[in-house]
Amino acid sequence: MPPSLFPDLPDHSRLWVYTAAEPLSRAVQADLIERLQAFMDDWTSHQRPVRARATIQDDRFVMLAATVDDGDVSGCGIDASVNAIDDAAGNLDVRWAGPLDVIYRDSNGKVDIVSRASFRELIANGAVTEETHVFDPSLTTLAELRKGQFEQQAADAWHGRVFQIPSAA
Repeated sequence: MPPSLFPDLPDHSRLWVYTAAEPLSRAVQADLIERLQAFMDDWTSHQRPVRARATIQDDRFVMLAATVDDGDVSGCGIDASVNAIDDAAGNLDVRWAGPLDVIYRDSNGKVDIVSRASFRELIANGAVTEETHVFDPSLTTLAELRKGQFEQQAADAWHGRVFQIPSAA
């Protein structure tokens, strides 16, 4: 991820990553960001304004980052953002990837999403190696994103441990 992503928000800002099940067209991306911007313009958390930004990366990842100047976004504020994302996605027929899906970059550089069983098959077939880039949409802060924890080689991510991806050596 570019280190300049959300430059006006501090590292401690909360981060939510939603992964689209299919690549999003440019038109859908623009409409989704427009709908999210309308929400973010009025977003509050316990009557405190929330500073927030949203972007879409790799035609798949909807990233929403937010902070409140004197604290953190409350549970009600988080619920409001989830509802806004779900409403925008629903109106545009965007489906999200499942929480147990594995997201990786294939040998052609394309972001792909597969089940855990399919990912194991890709490892067994040699299509996924410890050098394959994988994604972790469970990050919760901008600091994690900025440190490069979102997209990493499988050997450096939880994927390497969980799936016991063999070393190429």
